[in-house]
Amino acid sequence: MTHKLPVLVALSALISGCAADKSETAETKIALAPGETAGEEANPDRNVYFGDLHIHTKNSFDAYIFNIRTSPNDAYEFGMGGTIKHPLGYDLKLEGPPLDFMAVTDHAAYLGHLEAMNTAGTKLSKLDMAKNMFSTDSEKIMAAFQLIGGAVRDGKKMDGVYDPAVVGNVWKQIVDSAEKYNKPGKFTTFAGYEYTAVRLTHGEKGGFAGGNLHRNVIFRGSAPDMPFAAIDSPNPEDLWSWMDDQREAGNDAMSIPHNSNVSDGEMFKLETYNGQPLTKVYAEKRIRNEPLVEITQVKGTSETHPSLSPNDEWADFEIYEKLLGSMVTSKTASGDYIRQAIANGLKLTLEIGADPFHFGFIGSSDTHVAGGSFDEKSFWSKIGIVDGSPESRGSIPPGGKKSWEGVTVDPRAANWFSRWSASGYAAVWAEQNGREAIFDAMRRKETYATTGTRIKLRFFGGFGFNETMLDDPEMVSKAYKDGVPMGGDLVGKKAPGFIIWAMRDAMSAPLQRVQIVKVWTDGGAAKEKVFDVACSDDGTPDANFRCPDNGAKVDLSNCSISADKGAPELKTFWRDPEHKAGQRASFYVRVLENPVCRWSTWDALRAGVSPNPALQKTIQERAWSSPIWYVPTA
Repeated sequence: MTHKLPVLVALSALISGCAADKSETAETKIALAPGETAGEEANPDRNVYFGDLHIHTKNSFDAYIFNIRTSPNDAYEFGMGGTIKHPLGYDLKLEGPPLDFMAVTDHAAYLGHLEAMNTAGTKLSKLDMAKNMFSTDSEKIMAAFQLIGGAVRDGKKMDGVYDPAVVGNVWKQIVDSAEKYNKPGKFTTFAGYEYTAVRLTHGEKGGFAGGNLHRNVIFRGSAPDMPFAAIDSPNPEDLWSWMDDQREAGNDAMSIPHNSNVSDGEMFKLETYNGQPLTKVYAEKRIRNEPLVEITQVKGTSETHPSLSPNDEWADFEIYEKLLGSMVTSKTASGDYIRQAIANGLKLTLEIGADPFHFGFIGSSDTHVAGGSFDEKSFWSKIGIVDGSPESRGSIPPGGKKSWEGVTVDPRAANWFSRWSASGYAAVWAEQNGREAIFDAMRRKETYATTGTRIKLRFFGGFGFNETMLDDPEMVSKAYKDGVPMGGDLVGKKAPGFIIWAMRDAMSAPLQRVQIVKVWTDGGAAKEKVFDVACSDDGTPDANFRCPDNGAKVDLSNCSISADKGAPELKTFWRDPEHKAGQRASFYVRVLENPVCRWSTWDALRAGVSPNPALQKTIQERAWSSPIWYVPTA
């Protein structure tokens, strides 16, 4: 059963969580993190907050090299709705409202070293290598990037270069900046950094390239004096041990893997870093420290791949496959994609008694210019001066040409920059906008990801749910009481029922369909199936569980979209028609908007040229909920 409700009524209910009366709301208290003061009242039915937990500034080696000079303070000003400068001189500003929460996550490896090299009178500025690190020439920039990147990848503290005093000083500035901009109830900031482990894999000989094992480390409140970096150990298991120790010392934190799509099979492989079999102790340690995974960002989407999900018509979405700083294609079949990891986690639960891949989902930007580029209409890419113009990123022909005929696109633009995505957001359901509430929501995995649109999405599972709940004004509070939200485990004997409620972003396209992706194992084999569960425009899923085409179109001459197609919201109850008693399964929601122009098409339109024929002309923005796991009992 699908409901499409009046927009204003639904918006109020969805944002407020259908809270009970004000006296009940006021009774719910949230403890404050260190340095936090009381802000908005807590809502027991929770509010949705949008943020970005993956942002780089001049303190990252691979940002400063690309001429980035903006600071963590600038990043927070941008997140609060302010304007900052791109290194090419133009303004960067959010198209929509301010963000609700943020973390600056500069690379801990050689943190702040490039600025120190470029500051007269410092010890690092006197190094011979400092003479060749700073340029506006793209070839010299890439050479400098590969030099430092190679040391980061190899976990090397270069003699005479690495200076822990620089790291400690800049890290304190980052923590202080997060404290300065933290405004409980209005804007929440977290201290954080990126752990930048890279593993040398097939076809690679040097530079930064290799299998990506990057994680963002986010602190709940207080932070230690020094971060644990990949140059302390490139083994993520050592990072988790350090985080366990930090938690004991009062510095709670989580690490969030990102870009598994370019890990060369390393991120979710079925053995430890050193090639040993996975154990229950390993699994519990990993999921204790990594409850979330980043499913989308500027370097593409890590949900699944067409070769892994041939029956999923929407699997070929913003696929980016080149190893970092490389023209080598990542392995796709052995540990790069999240949907496959979820299936392997179900299997491991039966084999070793625990699931190391029991992840919730978020998105973030991975911007290196201090401000995320989320909007297809206004895209400024990722790195800085080497991809900050349409020509440099391969979306318009070079040299002012008006045709693609006979044009050879620069390999870096063809393989890297043109494949970047305008993505994404971390969305969190929390009682209030504060560090403790948002961090705890992430810990329980009540989170979802979007590709840069602000779709609002609820997902609940329960054994006593039914269609009549959809019209109940207290649906949300009852769903919390009698079931679990996204990120939860449903433990029982009966077939679970699910409630899904999605609302469009008024600044983006209407909704086209809501899907549930079911993942399970059968006889040791991984299985998956996509079910369309709610259709726009009065459509009904057919016998193959697919909505009819709603006829939404994009006019490529001006990027206008169909004004009369799609839904402002879709709300439905669903029960698995193929439920099998005793079979473990995972279910997550994917919401698709109507098609819109991709950023590269917008670039071409503004330049008065046809879109690059090698690129997708349109995309369907989307959101993914964290899974709900069905755990059968005997």
